[in-house]
Amino acid sequence: MELIKGIESLKETYPNTVVTIGNFDGLHLGHQKILKEVIKLSEELKGTSIVVTFDPHPVKVLAPDKEIKLLTTLKERSRLMEAFGIKVLLCINFNKEFSNLLPDDFIEGILVKKLHIIKVIVGHNYAFGKERKGTTELLRRRGRKFGFGVKVVRNAKVDGEVVSSSKIRNHLLKGKVYEAANLLGRAYSIEGNVVKGTGRGGSILHIPTANITTPNELVPKEGVYAVMVGFKDKFYEGVANIGGKPTFGDSQTSYEVHLLNFSRNLLGEHLRIYFIDWIRNQRFFPDAMNLEKQIREDIGLAKEILSMKRPKLI
Repeated sequence: MELIKGIESLKETYPNTVVTIGNFDGLHLGHQKILKEVIKLSEELKGTSIVVTFDPHPVKVLAPDKEIKLLTTLKERSRLMEAFGIKVLLCINFNKEFSNLLPDDFIEGILVKKLHIIKVIVGHNYAFGKERKGTTELLRRRGRKFGFGVKVVRNAKVDGEVVSSSKIRNHLLKGKVYEAANLLGRAYSIEGNVVKGTGRGGSILHIPTANITTPNELVPKEGVYAVMVGFKDKFYEGVANIGGKPTFGDSQTSYEVHLLNFSRNLLGEHLRIYFIDWIRNQRFFPDAMNLEKQIREDIGLAKEILSMKRPKLI
């Protein structure tokens, strides 16, 4: 997949472009429904599937007080877009100046003159341009004027529930990672590099853990989880802990994971942690012995969970 950062970097003319536009935070089932339509039509037309997205997220520019935590970084969105089969991802720098672009200027200046679209596919509640005054009906009218088609895709639903990024955020902040996976169509994951920790896991608890730093903004609620860990194109079962270490009087949040049946030193390596299901809240234990006993129980429960639940890993 080709990643283009900035409209000014768009130099090439692509054949038979089928385009969708949006933030696509999380790349959930609703987003995937749109992407499938884009890919399907572009293949039928022997054309190019293009996603137009924005960075930073418009809410961070227009309403920073909301302090929205994103489900995916731009790097993660790019990785997922490529995995789903998109050919070109155009990332537009969203700033105050761009937010004042009139809907007609966006349509003619970018979609028509820059991307030469033959079809645009969007969600049914899509709005764009200054003050979000651009509508799907405006797209249809301008499509008739400029000669491109418009298709509006209905929301995806799971068990009668409309899939949305905000609902997924709420699930994750409550530790409901399995429920979030049902709306994402895959297990939620964070990535990071392994850094040096306190060493208590191996030396005191006899259960070594890998501590990671992560660029992800949204991390599930503090607690213990059954996870899968991606390392060098392989997956390993594991148990992850998010939060402090109350038993040792350490309140600083950390992200650590124990890989089952794994003994390699991971310091400096890159891991992806896939959250499969919740195990328990963090707790204070009177001593390391009691904590070790609980962790071994957590490992046993994680094995049970992972034998029954295995969302898609991407």
